[in-house]
Amino acid sequence: MTATTDPRPLTGEPVSLDLLNTRWRHEGEDLDLFAGAAGLSRMEGLTLWLRSAGLADRFRADAPTLIHLLTAREALARITTDPEDPAARSLLDAVLGHGRIRPTLTAEGPGEVPEFEDRAWGPAWTAAHDYLRLLRTAPERIRTCAHEACVLHFFDTSRNGTRRWCSMAICGNRAKASRHYARSREDH
Repeated sequence: MTATTDPRPLTGEPVSLDLLNTRWRHEGEDLDLFAGAAGLSRMEGLTLWLRSAGLADRFRADAPTLIHLLTAREALARITTDPEDPAARSLLDAVLGHGRIRPTLTAEGPGEVPEFEDRAWGPAWTAAHDYLRLLRTAPERIRTCAHEACVLHFFDTSRNGTRRWCSMAICGNRAKASRHYARSREDH
C-alpha cells in the first residue's frame, strides 16, 4: 500500500464526515475502510484514514484507537440519521467526554489545544468535536448524497447551498443517466 492509495470514492470532507465516509457502497456492496475494504487490513485502513485526516503525526494506529473511532463513527452515523435521537446524542457526548479544549496563549496570540487523558481517544474525539463545529457553522449544509444507492456524507460548501451529490462525476452522473434512460423508455 502506498501513502496515497485510498479506495474511498469521496475524501477530503471535514474530519467528522470523512470518518462517516469510511463506509461506502460500491456496485451494491457495502465496504468499510476499517474492515478489509480493497484488501487492506484493519490497521492499514486505520493508518490510511489517520493520514488522510491529517492526524497520523499526532496519534497512533493501534487497536484502542480503532475501537474508539468505531464508537465515534457509530455515534456520528446515528446522530446524522436522527438528530433528535437522545441515545445518539448520549453516545456522541460520551465520545466528547474523553477530551477537552485547553485555552492557551502562544507567541502568535490566543490558541486552543485539545487534551486527552487517553490519547487513543484523540481521533474519535477530534471527529466528534468537528461535528459540533459543523453544527455551529451551518447544520443545514451537512448532507447525505441524494443518490438512493449512496451512503456518503458531505458538507455543502457551494455558494447557494444546493449541492445534492457526493460527487457530480459519480452519483450526479448516475442520476442523470437514470433519468435519461427513463425518458428514452417512455418515448418508445
